[in-house]
Amino acid sequence: MRPIMETINSIIGGQSGSPQYRELIKKAYQDPDVQKFLREHRNELSNEQIERGSSKLYEFYHEKILLQNHQASIAPGYTPQLVVSAGRIDVVYVPTAQLRAQQQAAELRQRVTTVRMPKFIREASFNNVIRDNDDRMDALQAAISFSQTYQPGQFQPGLYLSGNFGVGKTYLLGATANALAERGIISTMVHFPSFAVEMKGAIKDGSVDSRRDAIKKAPILMLDDIGADSMSAWVRDDVLGVILEYRMQEELPTFFSSNFTMQQLEDQHLAIDAQGAREPMKAKRIMQRIRFLSREYHIEGENMRSGN
Repeated sequence: MRPIMETINSIIGGQSGSPQYRELIKKAYQDPDVQKFLREHRNELSNEQIERGSSKLYEFYHEKILLQNHQASIAPGYTPQLVVSAGRIDVVYVPTAQLRAQQQAAELRQRVTTVRMPKFIREASFNNVIRDNDDRMDALQAAISFSQTYQPGQFQPGLYLSGNFGVGKTYLLGATANALAERGIISTMVHFPSFAVEMKGAIKDGSVDSRRDAIKKAPILMLDDIGADSMSAWVRDDVLGVILEYRMQEELPTFFSSNFTMQQLEDQHLAIDAQGAREPMKAKRIMQRIRFLSREYHIEGENMRSGN
């Protein structure tokens, strides 16, 4: 069998067409990757098959040069590869490492649904959680444990993170959601005060039930900033209460963050509606559901948003 370089030289010498065309084909055959491919598949390809594949060899070479020069190619984000298919030389395009990383990141983002949550949640990670005191370490360890051990279909209480503004409660929820996403587990994060406002607006277009149902049925739900704003009796009973009742009955993990401890939330927030009426029994019913669905971790620490 003739050496591959003799075959290449014979094919180049026998090419028909304009001088410009022959020069382009010559450059393709001189490419090291093209020559390596032909050597590796020499036993599979006859001289005629190689010659018929000249246009494919040139396509591979041309697209490769465009990518190397950071120019627009036929398939952005993909790199060309030569293959032998059904006795013919062909070019296939496979995702670049950068595109694969982007696709993976997009898949992870799709597993975390956010409603009125800050953008930094998307990048939250356990690696960046501040660990300067026992409170933060206890909460962090509980969040890591949940993200590693939770199995869909098996009830496991979520976390109720209490503490002053800016101590990292929301960030820790985001890190937990992202860690779960890496395991393929879907979660929904909701800024509850904003959601409550949207629900009031939904009364006008009759979409209360559909919006509330979409939240209450989330595989894992994280309600951020419970107690940040005064709550009407309707939001407490017909929005929050209905969501929590469903999740308790279905044993769906639920997380919370609040500036209030559980006891403060019951006594100082849920028991008093926006009109100032006291309804301690209704507050107690809500808290029974919250206590069933989550375990409290109180976080002390300096306000990380103060800029000091």
